[in-house]
Amino acid sequence: MSEIDTTPLHTLNPLDRFSDRAENYVKYRPSYPAAAIDIILAGLSSQIVAADVGAGTGISSRLLAERGVKVIAIEPNAAMRGVAASHPLVEFRGGTAEATQLLDNSVDLVTCFQAFHWFSPEPTLQEFHRILKPSGRLAVVWNNRDQEDALTAEYSRIVRQASNNHPAESRMQSVEPLLVSPLFVNIREYSFTYYQELDLAGLIGRAMSVSYLPDTGLAYESAIADLQDLYHQFRNEQGFVYMVYRTSVHIGEAIQQQE
Repeated sequence: MSEIDTTPLHTLNPLDRFSDRAENYVKYRPSYPAAAIDIILAGLSSQIVAADVGAGTGISSRLLAERGVKVIAIEPNAAMRGVAASHPLVEFRGGTAEATQLLDNSVDLVTCFQAFHWFSPEPTLQEFHRILKPSGRLAVVWNNRDQEDALTAEYSRIVRQASNNHPAESRMQSVEPLLVSPLFVNIREYSFTYYQELDLAGLIGRAMSVSYLPDTGLAYESAIADLQDLYHQFRNEQGFVYMVYRTSVHIGEAIQQQE
């Protein structure tokens, strides 16, 4: 096995790396369990404003909006914004985690779904604290593939092999900067199970939505063959397989600024 690359992910062109994956991303990326949205919004007014940072194609933004939340979806990648389905309560804006372009103390909630590992942590957390109202809430969420599930573990092996052990494969949950940040307190962690139903096109499309997988050449062809074998091994009578995720949610509150 190749040695794991420990390059910081925020140095690996996070702003443009998904441009050629937007169509697969919008079709095949998993959603998130309702229980995760429940816990993020627990105790908050229905009139809140949320900034969903690194919103991608708006999967998480729409889940929040379906609960009546007004969402400002911050996404730097124009291709991702371009394929996002619209929602009357979701407004997409360009911007980065480190420079959202939002006003001071302007949002009640900041969320990051499957994106925090691509951000430069310290300036990002400073920016989140700046835009949050006093004692505002931050929620950082990942769908982590469940390695105890046989299909999901084999899918992960295929992705690791095809990506030559890309650093994101070993360090997707990069939550440590939040846990030690002096800007956020009362950090709580929750975990939920989520199942993604996929046919053959969906299984391949899910893999091809990963920004660090090759989409041409021998490694790509090998990965496609392995994914086809995996599908045929695990498909049910209806023609579906199920990817299993452990959805992790970390929630904290912004410390109040000293007068």
